[in-house]
Order: sequence, then structure tokens, then C-alpha cells
Amino acid sequence: MTSSSSPSQDNKRSYPEGLRADALMEEDVAWSLDTDGERDGDQFDRSERAALRRVAGLSTELEDVTEVEYRQLRLERVVLVGVWTSGTAKDSENSLAELAALAETAGALVLDGVIQRRDKPDAATFIGSGKAMELRDIVLETGADTVICDGELGPGQLIALEDVVKVKVIDRTALILDIFAQHAKSREGKAQVALAQMQYMLPRLRGWGQSLSRQMGGGKGGGLATRGPGETKIETDRRRIREKMAKMRREIAEMKTGREIKRQERKRHKVPSVAIAGYTNAGKSSLLNRLTGAGVLVENSLFATLDPTVRRAETPSGRLYTLADTVGFVRHLPHHLVEAFRSTMEEVGESDLILHVVDGSHPAPEEQLAAVREVIRDVGATGVPEIVVINKADAADPLTLQRLMRNEKHSIAVSARTGQGIEELLALIDTELPRPSVEVEVLVPYTHGQLVARAHADGDVISEEHTAEGTLLKARVHEELAADLAPYVPAPLV
Repeated sequence: MTSSSSPSQDNKRSYPEGLRADALMEEDVAWSLDTDGERDGDQFDRSERAALRRVAGLSTELEDVTEVEYRQLRLERVVLVGVWTSGTAKDSENSLAELAALAETAGALVLDGVIQRRDKPDAATFIGSGKAMELRDIVLETGADTVICDGELGPGQLIALEDVVKVKVIDRTALILDIFAQHAKSREGKAQVALAQMQYMLPRLRGWGQSLSRQMGGGKGGGLATRGPGETKIETDRRRIREKMAKMRREIAEMKTGREIKRQERKRHKVPSVAIAGYTNAGKSSLLNRLTGAGVLVENSLFATLDPTVRRAETPSGRLYTLADTVGFVRHLPHHLVEAFRSTMEEVGESDLILHVVDGSHPAPEEQLAAVREVIRDVGATGVPEIVVINKADAADPLTLQRLMRNEKHSIAVSARTGQGIEELLALIDTELPRPSVEVEVLVPYTHGQLVARAHADGDVISEEHTAEGTLLKARVHEELAADLAPYVPAPLV
């Protein structure tokens, strides 16, 4: 079964003579200030991200310029290949379409896509030797320079398939790691991606010729005084990668301390936390901007934002809480990334409430829900209350919305683009956030007004009355504040 997408228009352009040579990539024109400005807010790193896509200064200038040479950045031209082992044909096509979106996010040009029906992937070449020969013909016909497989391939499968198709072969895991490496901006994010890449590379190192030669063993001065064959070059590379991985883990553990201190400070002040989790490109950052005006990057691409963002928010009743945007998930998320980003994903496990965002306009939203919940289980956050937020309700099929809301009892349909359902979502968050457990009725002297202020900020004030002796307060508060208010409990009437 083959599904093809026509190649994009030829990249060559004609320029008038005499113009200075600048090689520019096409700007993303899907975002407009008039349409999306209110929803997305001030996106502080959009201009920076756009600037990174501009490639300038590729031409060489001499003192006396008589000719101008135009150069253009050449994208990798890829062919996608998937193996359909279970489910329907539509499911396999959706998976390959998602792989195409990942490839385009990484900067590749998708030329064709093929699917092979098998009971299980071939142990040697992933798709079988005969289909691998057909794939080689497709590569030659389209002029592709890379093949991307929709799955995680073993080292032997990568080598065997490359030997047949004669071009570079990568798998879904390597593609996702490459996207993460492009989009990581913080020091911790870059370190986490580097660790995941090294974990992926370690069993896939290969060498040839002198790369497999052995180093001189021990002894005095070398020569005939050797103790053995020594280690090969590839063994040396593996040892160095293991040493770098150990160093990277130590650095990530040190950076993790800062986030834990901030989290403990929020807990000490009894500030509830809400984590936004969901499939990549489901609209998590748009929802964060709509709820808090955070100004984080919003882009119609996969894994546009990787670094977690924590913002202060307030419920309609005036209760303060924190809202954290986490990294997006995807089907078959590489376990290397789950391990490397575990410290970042702990924001989900340590939260008091999870807003599980799903794209209501996606062809298979139930698969998105299942993929995200699998990762949530991996990070040990199954006990945290969850609200399923069905985003993009303005573009979703009404029947799909009804089906989702019928299957997910604790769900709400919203649109971060238009603001539909946002007020109802805020009210639902207010209802679901944990409330203080101790109910007190005290008479606080006016000289201790700071206790009344703390009750308003950290607790739920049921009633408040100003009397001649002080403020008569009835509220639900946390145990720590209840202990501070205990001396002011009025004596019972005899």
C-alpha cells in the first residue's frame, strides 16, 4: 500500500541581476497579529525563533564584486516508510502523516510515503528484502537522500537497510531527538536532550577500516612490550560516551535542585499547582497564554516549546495558584526522552490538578489521550485529579466533541483561539483545586490584621464581620494557619 504526496515546487528561484545575495528560508505566515494576537499574547521568543530560520551571508564578497552568486539552503529530501502490523489502514496512514509532520518540523522535504503490511517488522531490514529493493527504486526515482522509518530500528536493521537503499536511514526516535535538539533553549533542556541523544547513540556506534584497529596495550614504551591487544577505537568511543553521560546526569541532578527549591517554596506557602499536559500541537501554550497572558511561543508545529513555563494565575473567587506548561507528548515517545526529561515531567506528578489538553479537530483524539496517559503513568502521576480539556472546539466535528465528552466524564470543550469555554474552565479549576481542610471561627484583634490577610490569601473565607473587639472570621484554612489562629478562638458562652 502506497500513499504519496507530490513534491513541493522546485526550490530554484530567479532573481534580478545586481541584487545582493541573501539565502532566505520562507517565513511562517500562518500566524497573524489581527487573528491570533489576542489569543497568543506577546510571544517574547517568536522573533528569536524566526531569526534562527534566516540564513544570511552565504555568498562570498570580494573587493571588486562583478558577479553575484545566489545560494539557497537545501533541505533534506526524504521518503517515509511504515509497517502496518495492527489496527486499520486509516490508523497506519495517520501514523505516517504524523511522521511527515515531524519530518517537516525538523526541516525536511517529504517526497513520498510507503506502508508495508506485515505481521511484524522484519528483523533484518524492517520491511523485508524484496520491499527494501522496491524502496531503493523509489529513492532513485524521487532523488531522495534520506529514508525515515516509522518505528525504532535496531543497529543491525539500520545498517542492513542502508546497504540496500544506498542512502542515509534514520528512525522515528532519531527524528524526534533531532527536533528536541533544535528547539531546546534552556541550559537544562539542552543537557536533557544531549543525554537522550547519547543514550540513543551508544548501541548504534559503528566503525570501519582503522576505526576498528586496536590501540597499543600497556608496557614500557610500547613496541614488543605489550600486555594484550588493547581496546578498539569503537570501544574507546563508547567509554568516552559513557563518561560524558555520567557527567551529564550529575549536571542535570544539580539543575534539578533549583526547581525543587521553588516547588518546596510554593508548597510552604500552600499555593496549589496546575499542570498542563497533552499531545504535541494540541494547543497547550495557546491555552496557557489565554489563561495567564504568559507570552510563550505559539506555532503550528510539533514540539514548538520544550522548556517548562510556570506562571501565576488566579481563580474567579480570588484564589492564587500556579499554572505550568510541560513538554508535549507523542505516540511512541522515545524512552530515552522520558528518562532524560523525568525531572521536567515531575511538574506533572507534583501538581494538584492536571489539565489534559487534547486536539478536538485531530482525526484520532482517543489515540492522543491514550499516548499521554501512558507517559503520565511512567512518571508516576496517576493519582493526580485530571480535567480533559478538548481544545480547538471551533474547528472540531460536533459529533467528535459529543463522543469525547460522552466517553470522558470529567471533560470540557474550549477554544483557546476564540475564548469559547474559557470562563467555564476557570470556574471548573476553582472547584477542583484542593481546599484547606481546617474550619475555624475566630475573633482576630485589629492589631493582628496580617492573620486576616493570610486567611484571604491562603484559605477560603466563609464569613467576615467587623466588631468592636476585632474581626469575627469564619474560614477554612490550612493546619499551619489554624495553629496561628488558635489563640483567638472565642470562649464558649456559659
